[in-house]
Amino acid sequence: MTARLVLVSHPLCPYVQRAAIVLAEKGVAFERREVDLAQKPDWFRAISPLGKTPVLLVGDTPVFESAVICEYLDETLAPRLHPAHALERARHRSWMEFGSAVLDGIAAFYNAPDAASLHARQEELAARWVPLEAALAHGPYFAGPHFSLVDAAFAPVFRYFDVFETFGDFCDFKTTPKLQAWRARLAQRPSVLGAVAPEFGERLLAFLRQRGSALSTVMAGA
Repeated sequence: MTARLVLVSHPLCPYVQRAAIVLAEKGVAFERREVDLAQKPDWFRAISPLGKTPVLLVGDTPVFESAVICEYLDETLAPRLHPAHALERARHRSWMEFGSAVLDGIAAFYNAPDAASLHARQEELAARWVPLEAALAHGPYFAGPHFSLVDAAFAPVFRYFDVFETFGDFCDFKTTPKLQAWRARLAQRPSVLGAVAPEFGERLLAFLRQRGSALSTVMAGA
């Protein structure tokens, strides 16, 4: 690939992190261009029909939606992160979609309006870990020794809990030891570490405090 790559980003977007992780795993140079989603500029609206990040500019051609971006990068750049076998690739895509559903659950959790809703969303998230634990291989990554697109999809999921745990115990991973080991291994991966700015944790905490949600209330009392 010789076209210039620009990853149009928002600093807190977990889907941007997925694309950034895959780009780093490919060892390809790229530029990050941040956009204010609260005041979307015209140039961004022109390249993002859904008004969301990430968008990958390949030269002058925009590619949007993180799953599509990751698949494109995997088809065009080595090393391949998807399995070679078609059925196993389909299985991996299924778990990537599961990861997106977990991210939706996390958003519902931090936006919960009251304590009862917060607890219900917390329980729903905990229930997600059970089938995921059963699907994990023996590590260190999702399918064994090789980092895959599923790993790139879940690293931003676990990063939320790294921040949540600074002010409360909202998910007990003790009952899912394979998942806990996977989470710890992903947190050490250079591509995962580099997917966000050093101030990410502080920015996410500030964002959560400003939500006016039940979680914001918990944080105020912590």
